[in-house]
Amino acid sequence: MRQLITSNSPWEDTVGYSRAIRVGNLVEVAGTTAQDGPTITGGDVYSQTKRILEKIKDALAEAGATMEHVVRTRIYITDMRRWEEAGRAHGEVFGTIRPATTMVEVSALIDPRLQVEIEATAIIS
Repeated sequence: MRQLITSNSPWEDTVGYSRAIRVGNLVEVAGTTAQDGPTITGGDVYSQTKRILEKIKDALAEAGATMEHVVRTRIYITDMRRWEEAGRAHGEVFGTIRPATTMVEVSALIDPRLQVEIEATAIIS
C-alpha cells in the first residue's frame, strides 16, 4: 500500500513530492512550514512552530496516524538563538510522547519570512 497525502501546494507537482506518504505502517511527513497558500502564519518562531505542528497533525490524520505515533522529528531553524521558542512549542505537543528529535540551523528556507521547517516520521502500531 502506498498512500500519498497532498496539501494541494503548487510546489508538489513542480518538485514531485507529497505532503506525506504512508507505506504500510510507516508515515513520513515532508518538511512542513507555516506557509498556507500566500500567507505565512505567525511572525515568530513559536507561533510558526505551533502552526507547523497543526499541519503535521492534519497530514498524519489523513494517513490514519496521530501525534502519538510520531517516533522522530527533525527541526530546521534559521536562527539557533531562537531554539527555545521552537523547543517550547514542540514540547507542548510532544512532551509525553518524546520522539527522537534533531534541531539544526539552516541558512535559509524557501521564503525569508519562514523561520522553521519540521519533518516527522510516524509508525502506526
